[in-house]
Amino acid sequence: MLNQAFTELEQLETVIQQLGDRARVETVGLIPFKAREFPIYSIVMGSMRSDVPVLAFFGGVHGLEKIGSEVILSYLQTIIQLLDWDEEFAQRLERSRLVFMPIVNPVGVFRGTRCNANGVDLMRNAPIEGSGNTKLYSGHRLSPRLPWYRGDGSQMEAEAQALCQVVQRHVTNAPLSIALDLHSGFGIHDRLWFPYASRKQPFPDIAEAHALKSLFDRCYPNHFYKIEPMSQEYVINGDLWDYLYDSFSQSDNRQGLFLPLTLEMGSWLWLRKSPLHLFQRHGLFHPLLPHRQQRILRRHFTLFDFLYRSLLYPAKWSRLDSGQLNMNRQQALALWYA
Repeated sequence: MLNQAFTELEQLETVIQQLGDRARVETVGLIPFKAREFPIYSIVMGSMRSDVPVLAFFGGVHGLEKIGSEVILSYLQTIIQLLDWDEEFAQRLERSRLVFMPIVNPVGVFRGTRCNANGVDLMRNAPIEGSGNTKLYSGHRLSPRLPWYRGDGSQMEAEAQALCQVVQRHVTNAPLSIALDLHSGFGIHDRLWFPYASRKQPFPDIAEAHALKSLFDRCYPNHFYKIEPMSQEYVINGDLWDYLYDSFSQSDNRQGLFLPLTLEMGSWLWLRKSPLHLFQRHGLFHPLLPHRQQRILRRHFTLFDFLYRSLLYPAKWSRLDSGQLNMNRQQALALWYA
């Protein structure tokens, strides 16, 4: 185990070397495991001004779902190549900021486990309680030997704290920001989830979420995402993004809009095509066949580009007048909460 290769971390450190001084890289945590320490890296590109919009990517929160980390690493490789020649992309970076945490849970990715080294599910670890769901998968405090263990409640895990630190330092201090957290392992459809995950009620910025969905539907009418609040599928305890959103929205110094999104890649479709992969560790969460993996690594770039453009040109979805806000809110309630 000690000499086992950590391919994703090696790829990330290669990306960091290739970026050089075109990015600001920080080690926001060191996670001990046996005789090693695994770094948690954050990468920040673009303007550091406080008045620019921010797009942030997070992967590997659940280590077994490492395809999220690999998609982000693939996108970073594309950005490295664009920086060599694409003047328009360079101009984007002058008036925006990109933030990346490709491997939030390095021990989990290394070991191929959902939890971290302490047996804690990081996406159940925040100090926020779910409402209306008491199932085991919602998050529990029974034992780290069981999946979906939240921790003992004394404090958040180091990896969760590192994620929150990066969000608060580089993302929610902007007038407009979107965070995209990449996961896999639920259903046969790719889903794009927004708050709340902890309760079945509309979150305060539901009108803007609906306006952004409508804009995406208009621009890409044949897209394959099911866009919905996460609580439409299930309710959980300790959701990090609910915690961060509520911390932002309830702040006395709140300015602008922060929209956390979760991309849940529908890996059951991969399993339906290759059912024997169920008997392999990553089979339920990761595309094992090379051609399928290559397709997933490029599949979501259209979404990434749309989200980036929507931050640079936000008038149609995040700067709504009172009439537009009311219309989008009513449409959202009819669509998702009827």
